Amino acid sequence: MQEEQFSGDESLRLIQSMINKAKNQFSENGHLYLIWGWVVLVCSITQFVLLYFYQYEKSYLVWFACWGAFIYQAIYIYRREKKKYVRTYTDEIIAYVWVAFVILMVLFGFHFGKVLGDDYYKFISPGFLALYGLPTFLSGAILRFRPLVIGGICCWVLSAISAFVNNDFQLLLLGLAVIIAWIIPGYILQNKYRKQSALS
Repeated sequence: MQEEQFSGDESLRLIQSMINKAKNQFSENGHLYLIWGWVVLVCSITQFVLLYFYQYEKSYLVWFACWGAFIYQAIYIYRREKKKYVRTYTDEIIAYVWVAFVILMVLFGFHFGKVLGDDYYKFISPGFLALYGLPTFLSGAILRFRPLVIGGICCWVLSAISAFVNNDFQLLLLGLAVIIAWIIPGYILQNKYRKQSALS
């Protein structure tokens, strides 16, 4: 039997369809972006209220909610991977990007606390804002999904602005960042996923 030959255009269309399939597999409906976006948004606003209106010294405790999100994410990813028959190269790159992000978050938190002492809160929000931009921007670039690229850039801009803002109000910039970088792109991905699922 003669092997089927692909023309240049057919090869490009095949590659593009594979990229689109990888996008669908990764976005999954934007679920994790929405989970983390809403968790960080609620925590940042709650801590702002506790600090600004009540001067509550242990307002940082609200961030322990992130551990619940970590556990949920681990279970969610485990179940999702069990259902997947193919793991694409794009999936692997994206996974490494976010693993690197988590490691950097832990290291930044540790070093800020160890080195800065009482000045910890002056630098933690600007530092985390800069870190939020990294995986968001790279994910958007890899997937060619512009809302994530824009979200990453906005995180960096807000990180620069936060250097001139009172510590308490930096928390509001953090909330604004996740709205732009994770929540809005998450809903766009969710909507695209639903439309594509309806057609398939």
